Amino acid sequence: MSEQTIQWPGAGTTRIPYAVYSGKQTAQQEQERIFRGATWNYLCLEAELPEAGSYRTTFVGETPVIVDRDADGEIYAFENRCAHRGALIALDKCGKAESFQCVYHAWSYNRQGDLTGVAFEKGVKGQGGMPASFCKQDHGPRKLRIAVYCGLVFGSFSDDVPGIEEYLGDEICQRIERVMNRPVEVIGRFTQALPNNWKLYVENVRDSYHASLLHLFFTTFELNRLSQKGGVIVDESGGNHVSYSMIDKAAADASYKEQGLRSDADHQLKDTSVLAGFDEFDDGITLQILSVFPGFVLQQIKNCIAVRQVVPRGETRSELNWTYLGYVGDTPQQRTARLKQLNLVGPAGFISMEDGAVGGFVQRGIAGAEDLSAVVEMGGDSTESSEGRATEASVRGFWKAYRQHMGA
Repeated sequence: MSEQTIQWPGAGTTRIPYAVYSGKQTAQQEQERIFRGATWNYLCLEAELPEAGSYRTTFVGETPVIVDRDADGEIYAFENRCAHRGALIALDKCGKAESFQCVYHAWSYNRQGDLTGVAFEKGVKGQGGMPASFCKQDHGPRKLRIAVYCGLVFGSFSDDVPGIEEYLGDEICQRIERVMNRPVEVIGRFTQALPNNWKLYVENVRDSYHASLLHLFFTTFELNRLSQKGGVIVDESGGNHVSYSMIDKAAADASYKEQGLRSDADHQLKDTSVLAGFDEFDDGITLQILSVFPGFVLQQIKNCIAVRQVVPRGETRSELNWTYLGYVGDTPQQRTARLKQLNLVGPAGFISMEDGAVGGFVQRGIAGAEDLSAVVEMGGDSTESSEGRATEASVRGFWKAYRQHMGA
């Protein structure tokens, strides 16, 4: 594959060329160097594979993948691609299977991704069939390495990626453990179509600067203001981050109104129970957004816990898979509170419906501006952790990791 051709304005991460959000060559290089490169990609929850034979279909970048649990109790993952003619092996999103068989020509695979059967391999009545030199062990879909951390299942096509705890780093590990601290179960799902390049959504997740400006609900109901206590954590690679804050009534100052921002409003809720919730973390943090390079997000917004998976769908489109979680030991009242708070986030959430649109605004706005660059200088030029959230340090961190993986 030819070398990266995008011209970056300097070696830093404060100017991002708009050309990086479109172009077939860039998208192809990302699949090779990032998604199939030395990264850990989120696949599913361990809780979604409760017993031998349980499986889910998912994606690593654009590559379809099957992840399942075998009789030995271990989790395996391999391409959802028949070694014969390339058809999907598994067609359903999830299920239970003793083995897998391609519907096209009935080639069969075990739960570890090994090719175990070829229909009419020896031919019919002495005619046809595969040549004598054909060896099933030499054919099969590509397999992934598996890492499980706090019930999160990650996969990698690379033999060079470091262990999952090293990849995450100590601070990110601690923040994952904070939320995934006991068994979980799925209480809801959405798949959201995004009219923009996948990187625009990943930037948005890391952008603590926008949260209380774009999202009217955040500031109106005092869930997230830049004047509240909180901070941003960026790991050494730049690729993994955490943004967190604490609800603080004293932070409801006049700073937003003084700047004439649309995020300061007098709207009210007829039913405020969606905000009620309950205390379940002893550190006072009411909002934590965590991301792992390239496309995984773990959220805790009050009592609404979810994981998000960003999936590229071409140069200018992507999908966002939301999986909402409850703890196995939830009381009926706690589960009700979580289900109500699902209305805060998601495709039509009070908070995050704007995120589903604003990436498209950028994608449309940069058309014809491929030779220009975005300015990412809020908070300076560093990718270091900060106690303030009026910064783009974690966005710059993403581009630091991106350029490292892309060789740009």
